Amino acid sequence: MYADSRARGLLHLVLLGGAVSGGGLVLERATRDHPVAHTLVTAAATWTVLGGTSLGREARAVHDLLATGDLPGARQRLTHLVGRDTSVLDEAEVSRAAVESVAENTSDAVVAPLVWGAVLGVPGLLGYRADNTLDAMVGHRGERYGRFGWASARFDDLLNLPAARLSGVLAAALAPTVGGSPVAALAAWTRDARHHPSPNAGVVEAAFAGALGVRLGGRNHYAHGVEDRVLLGDGPSPTRHDIARSVRLADAVGAGAVVVAALAATRTGRAARPAGRRGARAPWRRACSRRAPRTSSPPPA
Repeated sequence: MYADSRARGLLHLVLLGGAVSGGGLVLERATRDHPVAHTLVTAAATWTVLGGTSLGREARAVHDLLATGDLPGARQRLTHLVGRDTSVLDEAEVSRAAVESVAENTSDAVVAPLVWGAVLGVPGLLGYRADNTLDAMVGHRGERYGRFGWASARFDDLLNLPAARLSGVLAAALAPTVGGSPVAALAAWTRDARHHPSPNAGVVEAAFAGALGVRLGGRNHYAHGVEDRVLLGDGPSPTRHDIARSVRLADAVGAGAVVVAALAATRTGRAARPAGRRGARAPWRRACSRRAPRTSSPPPA
């Protein structure tokens, strides 16, 4: 389907994202009257779309290689996390790239799927992952995909708007788990995030920078060229120790997102039930209202 065309890229997004979302909708409807089957399908879909475990594993691998002094190995392993050119990075830049990736992908790979799963169930889980994957495949800038991937990139931005803000709030609230300050996290978010080219990555990266007490952002080298990103946070440049701290914060944010998503899904389910109960009791109430009047007065109280 490829062509250097936004219209062709939009069709690509609609067909592939729509097919996966539609498959999720079929599964949702096929199991909605069977609680055990529905629980198993939802659990399988959730396991499929979440990426927090692999994210933490890759970041820790970069940390461990830096700890042993293997900078070339750390540069190579970092390519599992980022799309930038890692061959020119020193240890500080490798650490920064790893922390930035952990922050951004905590929102993309953990919080966002949970949010859409809570709102839309299995179609939300699978559909979000499909659209986010399309963004990773064709949504980046460059001569080949600049126009074809435009729709995938913009739709992914839209889908991640609520999750990025929730991730920022959770990162700030849970900053003490890594020795950080909620106030510093919120300050970095409100001051620096709006200057980032991404409406979502800037929020999460700034909140993580403030929570960890480090400075993120700077010059990034990509295949399509060099980008100078706004500085986020007030602290020193990250070290390899901050990679491990970012993973701990990401785990805490993920756990918080699970709680929020579960509460949201529960409230949605409860909101849908009362109408059904009222509908079920209505015939009984109507029958009571048609009951014959008493033939004698009731006894005095």
